Amino acid sequence: MAAMNHSANTVTKPSSPSPTRPTALPPGPACPWFGLPQLRAMGRDYIGFLQGLQRQHGDVVFMRLVQYRDYSFFHPDAVRELLVAAHAGLIRWERGTEVMAAAHGHSVLIAEGPAWQRQRQMLQPGFAPKRVTALAPLIVQAGKEALAKWPQGNADAPVVLNFEHAMTELTMDVILRTTFSCTASPLARAAESALRVLSQEGYREMFYPVSAPLWAPWKRAKRHALRVLNELVEGQIAARRRLLAQGHSGPQDLLGMLLDLRDEQGQALSDKELRDECMTTFLAGHETSAVALTWWAWCMASHPDVAARASAEVQALLGPEQRAPAFADVAALPYLGQTIKEALRLFPPAPALLTRRCTQALDIGPWHLPKGSMIRLTPGVMHRDPRWFPEPEAFRPERFAPEAAHAIPRGAYLPFGAGPRVCLGQHFAMTEITLIAALLLQRFRFSPVPGAEPPRPTLNITLRPHEPLHLRLHARGD
Repeated sequence: MAAMNHSANTVTKPSSPSPTRPTALPPGPACPWFGLPQLRAMGRDYIGFLQGLQRQHGDVVFMRLVQYRDYSFFHPDAVRELLVAAHAGLIRWERGTEVMAAAHGHSVLIAEGPAWQRQRQMLQPGFAPKRVTALAPLIVQAGKEALAKWPQGNADAPVVLNFEHAMTELTMDVILRTTFSCTASPLARAAESALRVLSQEGYREMFYPVSAPLWAPWKRAKRHALRVLNELVEGQIAARRRLLAQGHSGPQDLLGMLLDLRDEQGQALSDKELRDECMTTFLAGHETSAVALTWWAWCMASHPDVAARASAEVQALLGPEQRAPAFADVAALPYLGQTIKEALRLFPPAPALLTRRCTQALDIGPWHLPKGSMIRLTPGVMHRDPRWFPEPEAFRPERFAPEAAHAIPRGAYLPFGAGPRVCLGQHFAMTEITLIAALLLQRFRFSPVPGAEPPRPTLNITLRPHEPLHLRLHARGD
């Protein structure tokens, strides 16, 4: 993604409605044929297309896309105003949630209004720091066991590893242990390819007004993927139900927490709600962490000086005896944390599709957004804006050092979103990523595979390398 020059079309704080409110639309491209050429361009390269819009038209861009009045906002002030102050006047884009609901059902990720408020309030304690602290040993144990099985490279013959696949397996093992108190099974391994199918299918479907019925012959791969995921999640729930019916007390994992939840009226989650929340926890809980760790490792491999400094910090804290990291060590590894935050800036797992629709008219800066307007927010563009991140293509963890972080405007850095719908599992995710990264740096040094092209980011709901990322592993001590 290239650095950009910007026009003066910068959004200020939203203003109150005024009789002198301007009626002119923000600048934007001509959209012939109901905007179908623009939709096609977005489907091919969503981030690049929106980057081009900002470069050409500024921080607010208007398009007519089929039946929608579509507004893209790129300035941190406006983005934060929309996600925080104007939250009550927005809902998530219905077509996007419809596509996601094929797998997630109506979990807290999908729900709106009172249903979302109830679910969010019920689930919040399960992802609080105290709860994450209790789950940290399971994360570390899963990491240690996975890394012990990896081939050990050396200076003369470093091992080439499909790192993306390895991270997916590892984070899937973590989420199975923390959610269901079980380890990986053949069905769980099949879930990796199932999730990739659903991501690719889901991204494509978002650019069509309706989805073909699931029984359509060309939906065979999606049907199989959903069946694999449902068998995995529903099988774990059924096994726990049987255990409890026999009078046993279940483990205190996330499933146990979900079974114990009660709302203000004393009502537990229904069977359907339980399935949906478990599915979202399983899918979102491992995929985004796997993607984040994959991109972080690429940044380490391609910036050996940064990797050496982060590794030295880990070695100094955990000592020559190489004790395993613990939850308390997360805060004691500030430079490692900076490398993770910078990797999330360059390669946010969810860089786009934070799309909302107005349920009431809104005034954002000088612009009036009628009821029903589409609002498009794109962290993947904002994270590479040179106004907030000088030399935006460079990997510079120092941006997030305590003495420098204040220079980043609120709303410019959104790896987990913002406002009331900020990612519920962000604290768990950052803890998991940091602990696994520390385990990796204890044991290995990474380098690119000679002759291989740098990975090309590709958006399919999440931001993955276009081809599975392979890295060379060198055992520590070489």
